[in-house]
Amino acid sequence: MSNRTVHDDSDLDKLDPKAYIIVKKARVNNLQNLSVAIPRNQLVVITGLSGSGKSSLAFDTLFAEGQRRYLESLSAYARQFLSRISKPSVDYIRGISPAITIGQKFRAKNSRSTVGTITEIYDYLKLLYARIGITYSPISGQVVTRNNVSDVIDYVYSHARGTKVMILYPLSHPQDQQLVDILKIALRKGFTRIIQNDQMLLIEDIIQGSDKITARQGVEMLVDRLVVDKEEQDNQHRLADAIQTAFFEGGGTCVVVVMGQGRKVFSERFECDGIRFEPPSAKFFSFNSPYGACRTCDGFGNVLGIHEDKVIPNKSLTIDEGAIMPWKSESMRPWIEPLLKRNHAWNFPIHKPYQDLTPSQKQLLWTGREDFQGINAFFEYLAERTYKIQYSVLLARYRGKTICPDCHGTRIRKDAAYVKIGGSSIIQLLLIPIKQLATFFNQLTLRNHEQKIAERLLVEIHNRLRYMNQVGLGYLTLNRQTATLSGGEYQRIRLITALSSSLVGTTYILDEPTVGLHPRNTQQLIAMLVSLKKLGNTVIVVEHDEDMMRAADQLIDIGPESGAGGGKLVFQGNWGALKKFSQGYTARYLNGLAKIAVPTQRRAVREQVIICGARENNLKNIDIQLPLGVMTVVTGVSGSGKSTLVKRIIYPALSNMLGLASHEIGDYDSLEGDFRKIKHVEFIDQQPIGRSSRSNPITYVKAYDPIRYLLADQPLAQQRGYKAGQFSFNTPGGRCEACQGEGEIKTEMQFMADVFLTCDHCQGKRFKQETLEVTYQGQHIAAILHMTIDEALDFFQQQPAILQKLKPLQEVGLGYIQLGQSSNSLSGGEAQRVKLAFYLGKGPSHEHTLFIFDEPTTGLHMHDIAKLINSVNRLIDIGNSVLIVEHNMEIIKQADWIINLGPEGGEKGGVLLFSGTPEQMICLSNNPTAQYLKYKLT
Repeated sequence: MSNRTVHDDSDLDKLDPKAYIIVKKARVNNLQNLSVAIPRNQLVVITGLSGSGKSSLAFDTLFAEGQRRYLESLSAYARQFLSRISKPSVDYIRGISPAITIGQKFRAKNSRSTVGTITEIYDYLKLLYARIGITYSPISGQVVTRNNVSDVIDYVYSHARGTKVMILYPLSHPQDQQLVDILKIALRKGFTRIIQNDQMLLIEDIIQGSDKITARQGVEMLVDRLVVDKEEQDNQHRLADAIQTAFFEGGGTCVVVVMGQGRKVFSERFECDGIRFEPPSAKFFSFNSPYGACRTCDGFGNVLGIHEDKVIPNKSLTIDEGAIMPWKSESMRPWIEPLLKRNHAWNFPIHKPYQDLTPSQKQLLWTGREDFQGINAFFEYLAERTYKIQYSVLLARYRGKTICPDCHGTRIRKDAAYVKIGGSSIIQLLLIPIKQLATFFNQLTLRNHEQKIAERLLVEIHNRLRYMNQVGLGYLTLNRQTATLSGGEYQRIRLITALSSSLVGTTYILDEPTVGLHPRNTQQLIAMLVSLKKLGNTVIVVEHDEDMMRAADQLIDIGPESGAGGGKLVFQGNWGALKKFSQGYTARYLNGLAKIAVPTQRRAVREQVIICGARENNLKNIDIQLPLGVMTVVTGVSGSGKSTLVKRIIYPALSNMLGLASHEIGDYDSLEGDFRKIKHVEFIDQQPIGRSSRSNPITYVKAYDPIRYLLADQPLAQQRGYKAGQFSFNTPGGRCEACQGEGEIKTEMQFMADVFLTCDHCQGKRFKQETLEVTYQGQHIAAILHMTIDEALDFFQQQPAILQKLKPLQEVGLGYIQLGQSSNSLSGGEAQRVKLAFYLGKGPSHEHTLFIFDEPTTGLHMHDIAKLINSVNRLIDIGNSVLIVEHNMEIIKQADWIINLGPEGGEKGGVLLFSGTPEQMICLSNNPTAQYLKYKLT
């Protein structure tokens, strides 16, 4: 296909399905008979305005059809649902291959899911340590070994031919009568002699009483006497049988006495220094198995204990100033009196801030000494008296989730630390950043036989670690919980898993993989996608990033507008052809015909909040100035500490300080400045606007209530006595009870994703027929819920109460979504804008609110970003403050104030690199964010 040419349907019929994925007249959602031929084994970017039909083409058409055809190849059980699964509305799709979708949405709530498990690196690590791991005794440091029959044979045959040897096993130390019984059993088994103190005694004589054992220890049963002869085969068999018998009868112990030279004890048990160790195995290192999970925390990595941050909330205080919160009251002061009186004798600095104390000084506070019981003893005292309500309440106040003291948060049993490879245990590897882990494996040297065993495992580990570093995730640890990852981080990890699988002939469909990625790391991501393509796969990316578009082999622009005005093929071709094209928003913005203007004037900073000593996770004890009444943007490379600063410190600290909520706060010293000017704090992230599938945009913005009351006021509703609840799908009455107002019924599939089928009773309309008979201007409730925001604004022109609630949704660029669209179907960016519309709908407020946005440009085209900026400015103009965590340069250039963290991710991040205006920032050198921002401002 030639660039920038939209072929007619007859051209599509002539194309080879082996070279193209051919879609003819797609009508899914708002697609308007869209026909397109997507070249196979290429990197293809689909772009366009929000709601233009990108996802309808990529996911609801291509992926849905690929999944449906896959079901056709499965069992009769799976195929029985095919007749009920709706086929995408399209004339035909040819050339489609098995499809894998990698989206932003995920529900990784399982606390046992970690970066190591979802990347499969931990699975290979477990096998590696199980196969070549060496166990060391924690007492002597000696290697723990176990013997087998071959080891004993090799030892015997290491002596000269003709040497006499005895094979023995030790007897237990029974009482006299029990010994007789044991010897009688041994005699029946064929044993005839025992050895004690180098003397040989006949078992028959001992039983008859003619011989006696002088002591109950050092008694050994003689299994066989042999002469070393390696050449004689019968001698080899006899020796092996004797050794095996000794191990069996001796409970794993075999003793070899070489006549005239000494004795040696062999053990089948895995033990050293009097300690029996567990032999390494894959389940030994698995925290999802009761066998391998830490006994203290059951494999969760944390326990409910005394939380240091609650006991000492302000670590900038000294002990004398009352840093230890539970001891500040008069009734509890006797606990600290010994320390205050004897601090000089103990050389303990009670006038030094807690955060500056040495580890040994902190340990004294917690564990105590002879005349000072310590904090731990205090809480043990409370725990013993919880039958008193005041002690129970006091103890609960200082409890919280703390890192497990035995496994240090790694979740596996602590004796797993005794098994090492290259001097490091698997516990140590779980706690270091992936970048350091890659260095460890690059420098790892193994012996020849170990290298042969581990060769295949090491290849898989090396590949995955390399990919993790390539996409800018080297700051993560394998122990990091999946639930704490951002959508962008999770999506890139899924991409790594796909790359590592080395599949070919597959179609990968990705939803904005650059989300949460600093522009500096985008090129690394692009290189990964190109690698995936070179393996022989088709890579289709729904994306707005300019660098991604430049790298694409094909660009497909869907539009020209959103909703009903979209669904058409505006452009198809490569980057060079797009630069010569001037139609559509994508081409206009990329070619400079349309742009988001730089503000002519920045808002002045008059009031500010100061966060002192922020040091949670990788933050390096930094002081942050947060201006009020302006737009502040926090930026920096991935993993630099942005989310920690905003989500773990600023938001919870302000909420708790103002008494608005109770959150667990990260580690910081104090909150200063004009924070009391703030009356409310709202955190607007990309989490769904409702947990129920019945939740939708109009319920969130409170527009559904006036719509239901309007229908209840209609004449027919009045005659039948219908109330507003008749038009609700959340309560029984007017809703369809077959699907309980869902419109669809979930069918659980064995070992596959659940299938949602349209309800046969209401045909997806969600209400009973009698409810649908009530109409307003000829439209019933189901038809109204099917309207887009734009259509509803025209329909309800005479209803100001409804218009007031719906208008903000249009202003934030969501005019294309349907009123009753399930919140589960909204992208993270769409959900975030619905929340923004809710606050805009409230109108001016006399109470100052701090709005915190987490990457609000997710899923937004440049044209949509312009609308978002206007909405954010409206919030500020009516007396609020806005704080945004963002990588997008269009947002950063609009900021009145920038907080830049870095310089790298993980341990090398957490430093405040810059705080000021965009014009001041672009003067910086060697700052990755400043380099990209300068391009936008000049």
